[in-house]
Amino acid sequence: MSVTLAQANQANQAIAAAIGKAHVLGINISVSVCDPGGRLVAFARMDGSHWGAGYGSQGKAVASAGFARPSGLLAERAAAPIMRGIAQAEGGHMFYAKGAVPIFIDGALAGACGVGGGTGEQDEECAVAGSTAVLG
Repeated sequence: MSVTLAQANQANQAIAAAIGKAHVLGINISVSVCDPGGRLVAFARMDGSHWGAGYGSQGKAVASAGFARPSGLLAERAAAPIMRGIAQAEGGHMFYAKGAVPIFIDGALAGACGVGGGTGEQDEECAVAGSTAVLG
């Protein structure tokens, strides 16, 4: 299963929900929503967000989609040869850091929502808000 055009429109709702949570937390973020293969479906960068947060949000989303789990759960194993090899084979776009969660629709992986710009915990809070909006 992949993110459909209708769900991509929902991805914009995910972005709005993640940005809404960022406003509550008082941070500026970048948000990426990707399909199960880690390809970008939607992206937004808040005014004042660091330019590098865009790369972080997408890299975390790619990792989350690639392993069908929150990207933060992968951080502990990031230095393992297999994890480095997978990231390298994917083109170095996979970031094993807290801040992205997978999106499941009807039990199937549909993609992931990744956030960069705050602490890992803040990014994950925003990503959860975003992914929940896609499911709503």
